Amino acid sequence: MTAPQVAEEVLAYYTDRFDEHARLHTSAAGVLELVRTQELLRRHLPAAPASVLDVGGGPGAHARWLVEDGYRVHLVDPVERHVREAAGAGCTVEVGDARALSAADASYDVVLLLGPLYHLPELADRRRALAEALRVVRPGGTVAVAGIQRHAALFDHVSQGRLHLDGRAERTGRVLATGRNEGREFTFAYFHHSAALAEEVAQAGFEGARVYGVEGPGDALVKAAETVAGEQLAVESDLFRSALLAARLAEPYPELMVASSHLLAFGRRPGQATAE
Repeated sequence: MTAPQVAEEVLAYYTDRFDEHARLHTSAAGVLELVRTQELLRRHLPAAPASVLDVGGGPGAHARWLVEDGYRVHLVDPVERHVREAAGAGCTVEVGDARALSAADASYDVVLLLGPLYHLPELADRRRALAEALRVVRPGGTVAVAGIQRHAALFDHVSQGRLHLDGRAERTGRVLATGRNEGREFTFAYFHHSAALAEEVAQAGFEGARVYGVEGPGDALVKAAETVAGEQLAVESDLFRSALLAARLAEPYPELMVASSHLLAFGRRPGQATAE
Protein backbone atom coordinates (compact mmCIF):
# COMPACT_ATOMS: atom_id res chain seq x y z
CA MET A 1 0.00 0.00 0.00
CA THR A 2 1.30 3.45 -0.91
CA ALA A 3 1.74 5.74 2.09
CA PRO A 4 -0.39 8.89 2.16
CA GLN A 5 1.37 11.90 0.74
CA VAL A 6 2.25 14.95 2.81
CA ALA A 7 1.22 18.26 1.23
CA GLU A 8 3.86 19.53 -1.20
CA GLU A 9 3.68 22.97 0.43
CA VAL A 10 4.72 21.48 3.78
CA LEU A 11 7.58 19.50 2.23
CA ALA A 12 8.82 22.56 0.32
CA TYR A 13 8.60 24.76 3.42
CA TYR A 14 10.87 22.52 5.48
CA THR A 15 13.14 21.56 2.59
CA ASP A 16 13.81 24.98 1.07
CA ARG A 17 12.42 27.80 3.21
CA PHE A 18 12.89 27.00 6.87
CA ASP A 19 15.65 25.57 9.04
CA GLU A 20 13.84 23.51 11.67
CA HIS A 21 17.15 22.45 13.21
CA ALA A 22 17.93 26.06 14.19
CA ARG A 23 14.45 26.99 15.40
CA LEU A 24 14.82 25.76 18.99
CA HIS A 25 18.33 27.15 19.48
CA THR A 26 18.66 30.54 17.79
CA SER A 27 16.02 32.47 19.75
CA ALA A 28 15.09 32.64 23.43
CA ALA A 29 11.51 31.80 22.43
CA GLY A 30 12.77 28.59 20.82
CA VAL A 31 14.88 27.74 23.85
CA LEU A 32 11.86 28.34 26.09
CA GLU A 33 9.84 25.86 24.01
CA LEU A 34 12.68 23.32 24.09
CA VAL A 35 13.29 23.54 27.83
CA ARG A 36 9.61 23.29 28.68
CA THR A 37 9.08 20.37 26.28
CA GLN A 38 12.01 18.58 27.91
CA GLU A 39 10.55 19.20 31.36
CA LEU A 40 7.14 17.85 30.45
CA LEU A 41 8.44 14.82 28.59
CA ARG A 42 10.87 13.86 31.34
CA ARG A 43 8.01 14.07 33.82
CA HIS A 44 5.72 11.72 31.87
CA LEU A 45 7.98 9.27 30.05
CA PRO A 46 8.91 5.88 31.54
CA ALA A 47 12.49 5.47 32.67
CA ALA A 48 15.27 4.88 30.15
CA PRO A 49 16.10 2.73 28.29
CA ALA A 50 12.46 2.68 27.13
CA SER A 51 11.90 2.64 23.37
CA VAL A 52 10.63 5.85 21.76
CA LEU A 53 9.14 6.29 18.29
CA ASP A 54 9.64 9.96 17.38
CA VAL A 55 7.05 10.52 14.64
CA GLY A 56 7.54 13.75 12.72
CA GLY A 57 10.74 14.20 14.71
CA GLY A 58 12.25 16.61 12.20
CA PRO A 59 16.05 16.91 12.25
CA GLY A 60 16.26 15.25 15.67
CA ALA A 61 16.04 18.17 18.10
CA HIS A 62 14.33 16.01 20.71
CA ALA A 63 15.83 12.69 19.63
CA ARG A 64 19.31 13.98 20.50
CA TRP A 65 18.64 14.69 24.15
CA LEU A 66 16.44 11.62 24.53
CA VAL A 67 19.32 9.46 23.30
CA GLU A 68 21.65 11.28 25.70
CA ASP A 69 19.16 10.48 28.48
CA GLY A 70 19.49 6.79 27.59
CA TYR A 71 16.35 6.18 25.51
CA ARG A 72 16.31 4.01 22.39
CA VAL A 73 14.88 6.28 19.70
CA HIS A 74 13.68 5.65 16.17
CA LEU A 75 12.77 8.78 14.22
CA VAL A 76 10.28 8.99 11.35
CA ASP A 77 9.78 12.13 9.26
CA PRO A 78 8.37 12.81 5.78
CA VAL A 79 11.05 15.41 4.93
CA GLU A 80 14.19 13.78 3.53
CA ARG A 81 16.33 16.76 4.60
CA HIS A 82 15.22 16.23 8.19
CA VAL A 83 15.95 12.52 8.11
CA ARG A 84 19.47 13.17 6.77
CA GLU A 85 20.11 15.69 9.55
CA ALA A 86 18.66 13.41 12.23
CA ALA A 87 20.96 10.57 11.22
CA GLY A 88 23.65 12.20 13.38
CA ALA A 89 21.48 12.32 16.50
CA GLY A 90 22.34 8.83 17.68
CA CYS A 91 18.95 7.38 16.73
CA THR A 92 17.80 5.21 13.85
CA VAL A 93 15.89 7.09 11.15
CA GLU A 94 13.32 6.51 8.44
CA VAL A 95 11.38 8.54 5.88
CA GLY A 96 7.71 7.95 6.61
CA ASP A 97 4.22 9.28 7.23
CA ALA A 98 2.47 9.56 10.61
CA ARG A 99 -0.70 8.16 9.03
CA ALA A 100 0.93 4.93 7.79
CA LEU A 101 3.74 3.86 10.11
CA SER A 102 5.92 0.88 9.27
CA ALA A 103 6.32 -0.09 12.95
CA ALA A 104 4.78 -3.31 14.18
CA ASP A 105 1.80 -3.40 16.52
CA ALA A 106 2.61 -2.67 20.19
CA SER A 107 6.32 -2.29 19.47
CA TYR A 108 7.22 0.93 21.36
CA ASP A 109 6.96 2.12 24.95
CA VAL A 110 6.43 5.73 23.86
CA VAL A 111 5.17 7.43 20.72
CA LEU A 112 5.87 11.13 20.20
CA LEU A 113 3.77 13.16 17.77
CA LEU A 114 5.44 16.52 18.29
CA GLY A 115 4.66 17.93 14.86
CA PRO A 116 2.37 15.82 12.68
CA LEU A 117 -1.00 16.92 14.06
CA TYR A 118 -0.57 20.59 13.28
CA HIS A 119 0.47 19.78 9.71
CA LEU A 120 -2.70 17.74 9.14
CA PRO A 121 -5.53 20.27 8.74
CA GLU A 122 -8.15 17.58 8.10
CA LEU A 123 -9.60 15.88 11.18
CA ALA A 124 -9.70 12.52 9.38
CA ASP A 125 -5.93 12.68 8.84
CA ARG A 126 -5.26 13.60 12.46
CA ARG A 127 -7.41 10.67 13.54
CA ARG A 128 -5.40 8.35 11.30
CA ALA A 129 -2.14 9.57 12.84
CA LEU A 130 -3.47 9.07 16.37
CA ALA A 131 -4.84 5.64 15.44
CA GLU A 132 -1.40 4.65 14.19
CA ALA A 133 0.18 5.89 17.42
CA LEU A 134 -2.30 3.78 19.40
CA ARG A 135 -1.54 0.75 17.25
CA VAL A 136 2.25 0.85 17.64
CA VAL A 137 2.52 1.81 21.34
CA ARG A 138 2.46 -1.00 23.88
CA PRO A 139 -0.43 -1.42 26.36
CA GLY A 140 0.25 0.97 29.19
CA GLY A 141 2.52 3.00 26.92
CA THR A 142 2.58 6.77 26.60
CA VAL A 143 1.75 9.08 23.72
CA ALA A 144 2.77 12.74 23.65
CA VAL A 145 1.03 14.95 21.10
CA ALA A 146 1.94 18.55 20.28
CA GLY A 147 -0.42 21.15 18.88
CA ILE A 148 -0.17 24.80 17.94
CA GLN A 149 -2.46 26.84 20.17
CA ARG A 150 -5.37 28.52 18.33
CA HIS A 151 -4.36 32.07 19.33
CA ALA A 152 -0.63 31.68 18.57
CA ALA A 153 -0.65 33.59 15.29
CA LEU A 154 -2.42 36.55 16.89
CA PHE A 155 0.10 36.77 19.73
CA ASP A 156 3.06 36.25 17.38
CA HIS A 157 2.09 39.02 14.98
CA VAL A 158 1.44 41.45 17.83
CA SER A 159 4.74 40.61 19.55
CA GLN A 160 6.56 41.26 16.27
CA GLY A 161 4.62 44.46 15.56
CA ARG A 162 3.31 43.10 12.25
CA LEU A 163 -0.39 42.39 12.75
CA HIS A 164 -1.40 45.52 10.80
CA LEU A 165 0.80 44.70 7.77
CA ASP A 166 0.16 42.86 4.51
CA GLY A 167 -3.24 41.40 5.31
CA ARG A 168 -2.04 39.59 8.44
CA ALA A 169 -5.03 40.76 10.48
CA GLU A 170 -7.48 39.27 7.99
CA ARG A 171 -5.58 35.99 7.75
CA THR A 172 -5.22 35.80 11.52
CA GLY A 173 -8.94 36.36 11.91
CA ARG A 174 -9.59 33.34 9.70
CA VAL A 175 -7.21 31.21 11.78
CA LEU A 176 -8.99 32.28 14.97
CA ALA A 177 -12.35 31.38 13.45
CA THR A 178 -11.43 28.10 11.74
CA GLY A 179 -8.07 26.91 13.08
CA ARG A 180 -6.76 26.56 9.53
CA ASN A 181 -3.62 28.42 8.49
CA GLU A 182 -3.49 29.01 4.76
CA GLY A 183 0.27 28.97 4.32
CA ARG A 184 1.65 32.51 4.11
CA GLU A 185 3.95 33.41 7.02
CA PHE A 186 3.83 29.74 8.06
CA THR A 187 2.98 26.67 6.01
CA PHE A 188 -0.39 24.87 5.88
CA ALA A 189 -1.36 23.99 9.42
CA TYR A 190 -4.15 23.49 11.93
CA PHE A 191 -4.22 25.39 15.25
CA HIS A 192 -6.00 23.71 18.18
CA HIS A 193 -8.05 24.82 21.13
CA SER A 194 -6.68 22.97 24.16
CA ALA A 195 -9.99 21.22 24.87
CA ALA A 196 -10.23 20.01 21.27
CA LEU A 197 -6.71 18.58 21.37
CA ALA A 198 -7.53 16.67 24.56
CA GLU A 199 -10.74 15.41 22.97
CA GLU A 200 -8.95 14.14 19.86
CA VAL A 201 -6.43 12.24 21.99
CA ALA A 202 -9.19 10.74 24.15
CA GLN A 203 -11.38 9.82 21.19
CA ALA A 204 -8.43 8.00 19.63
CA GLY A 205 -8.58 5.58 22.57
CA PHE A 206 -5.96 6.96 24.95
CA GLU A 207 -6.71 7.22 28.65
CA GLY A 208 -6.03 10.11 31.00
CA ALA A 209 -5.59 12.75 28.30
CA ARG A 210 -4.10 15.93 29.76
CA VAL A 211 -2.96 19.06 27.95
CA TYR A 212 -0.29 21.54 29.03
CA GLY A 213 0.61 25.00 27.78
CA VAL A 214 4.28 24.76 26.84
CA GLU A 215 5.80 28.27 26.84
CA GLY A 216 3.42 29.94 29.28
CA PRO A 217 2.34 33.57 29.77
CA GLY A 218 5.81 34.99 29.08
CA ASP A 219 5.97 33.60 25.53
CA ALA A 220 4.88 36.72 23.65
CA LEU A 221 6.92 38.98 25.94
CA VAL A 222 10.11 37.10 25.14
CA LYS A 223 9.36 37.33 21.42
CA ALA A 224 8.59 41.04 21.69
CA ALA A 225 11.84 41.68 23.55
CA GLU A 226 13.82 39.91 20.84
CA THR A 227 11.96 41.80 18.12
CA VAL A 228 12.74 45.15 19.73
CA ALA A 229 16.37 44.28 20.44
CA GLY A 230 16.94 42.68 17.04
CA GLU A 231 18.97 39.90 18.65
CA GLN A 232 18.57 36.78 20.76
CA LEU A 233 17.60 37.37 24.36
CA ALA A 234 20.11 35.80 26.75
CA VAL A 235 18.76 32.82 28.64
CA GLU A 236 20.55 34.20 31.70
CA SER A 237 18.43 37.37 31.52
CA ASP A 238 15.83 38.16 34.16
CA LEU A 239 13.11 38.23 31.50
CA PHE A 240 13.86 34.70 30.27
CA ARG A 241 14.13 33.34 33.79
CA SER A 242 10.81 34.96 34.71
CA ALA A 243 9.14 33.58 31.57
CA LEU A 244 10.33 30.05 32.38
CA LEU A 245 9.08 30.33 35.95
CA ALA A 246 5.75 31.75 34.75
CA ALA A 247 5.25 28.73 32.47
CA ARG A 248 5.73 26.40 35.43
CA LEU A 249 3.44 28.38 37.69
CA ALA A 250 0.71 28.52 35.02
CA GLU A 251 0.41 24.73 34.63
CA PRO A 252 -2.50 24.20 37.07
CA TYR A 253 -4.61 26.90 35.40
CA PRO A 254 -6.16 25.85 32.07
CA GLU A 255 -7.30 29.39 31.32
CA LEU A 256 -3.64 30.42 30.94
CA MET A 257 -2.95 27.92 28.14
CA VAL A 258 -4.11 30.48 25.58
CA ALA A 259 -0.85 32.39 26.18
CA SER A 260 1.39 29.53 24.98
CA SER A 261 2.28 29.06 21.33
CA HIS A 262 2.34 25.28 21.73
CA LEU A 263 0.26 22.71 23.55
CA LEU A 264 1.47 19.30 24.66
CA ALA A 265 -1.01 16.51 25.38
CA PHE A 266 -0.27 13.20 27.06
CA GLY A 267 -2.29 10.00 27.07
CA ARG A 268 -1.85 6.32 27.85
CA ARG A 269 -2.85 3.25 25.87
CA PRO A 270 -5.22 1.15 28.00
CA GLY A 271 -3.79 -2.04 29.41
CA GLN A 272 -0.98 -3.19 31.62
CA ALA A 273 2.58 -2.32 30.64
CA THR A 274 4.78 -5.38 30.21
CA ALA A 275 8.53 -5.80 30.05
CA GLU A 276 9.98 -6.04 26.56
